[in-house]
Amino acid sequence: MVSISVPAQPRSAESMAFSVVLDLIEGIGRVPTGRTVEVRLGEGDRDAALDIVSAWCASSGNEIVSIEGLTVTVLHGRSPDSLAGLDPGQLPGSRVWVYTNFDCNLACDYCCVRSSPKAERRAIGVDRLKQIAGEAAAAGVGELILTGGEPFLLNDIDVLVNSCTEKLPTTLLTNGMLFRGARLERLRRMDRSRVILQISVDSATPAVHDSHRGSGSWAKAIAGIRIAHEEGFRVKVAATLPADQMHELEPFHDFLDTIGIAREDQVIRALAHRGVADSGIELTVDSLIPEVTITADGVYWHPVAADHDDQFVTRDIFPLADAIAEITRRFVAHRRAADSIAEWFPCA
Repeated sequence: MVSISVPAQPRSAESMAFSVVLDLIEGIGRVPTGRTVEVRLGEGDRDAALDIVSAWCASSGNEIVSIEGLTVTVLHGRSPDSLAGLDPGQLPGSRVWVYTNFDCNLACDYCCVRSSPKAERRAIGVDRLKQIAGEAAAAGVGELILTGGEPFLLNDIDVLVNSCTEKLPTTLLTNGMLFRGARLERLRRMDRSRVILQISVDSATPAVHDSHRGSGSWAKAIAGIRIAHEEGFRVKVAATLPADQMHELEPFHDFLDTIGIAREDQVIRALAHRGVADSGIELTVDSLIPEVTITADGVYWHPVAADHDDQFVTRDIFPLADAIAEITRRFVAHRRAADSIAEWFPCA
């Protein structure tokens, strides 16, 4: 949220309102659709000034969402019915994903973005990531999520992560297999109070996990979880399972309990038919709630399709607020179209 203070000096209501409207125009131009701008009125005829501000909001397509004393909060755009029912964390731009790189020490047979030891690196780089983190914080993003590829293949991963945690809480996705030597030292240089490690484990025993990710990878991932805990990091575990196994989760949850992963940190998702996967659920722009995702090539609709043209949004990463606004606009349009179709073709 952008906050603007108007100097508190005696003025007419019209003069006060005109000044506030100019500040609102400036502030709303700096935030994406769906975010708010806060202005504080100066002394004067508050009610008359608010009438003018309300009229401007109505004519400009924006919305006053709260008035507390002399503080007025204005939403950029209107609260669309198309976003009703979403949790705050599901709104586009509530968090931003960044692919740090695409090369990986593993070649998982269902990788959604075709990462492998042979994949081109396509690194985001420190300078761009610093700018992303700064603009994300300014745009009201609540969390950054860094993924790959395998981020710990990057010799500057600690610098990358710390450039993010200086601005926002950050989650770092990894296979957890490389925590030794110089890479362990890079892990130790990260801010434990601001970064969460999310490590991939697909089963409670090695067979299933290793069949997809490579022989010995399960044991190394479990060892990585142990090291991360010993180093004082909060650890999440993410599993990818075929859709027909999503109902058989309790034994897996019980196993994750035994290795110190809290239930709220156990992320289990269905296999998606993306990347090199030859089966899985079909995920399209129409069926996915978007999560703003940035790669070295541009902005994508969702991290599960950050290597696919059908979910490519724009090559222009900056201004990041504009990219978030564009994804929000498209999402609202998709939802409204779906609602309209439902009205035209009722089931009963």
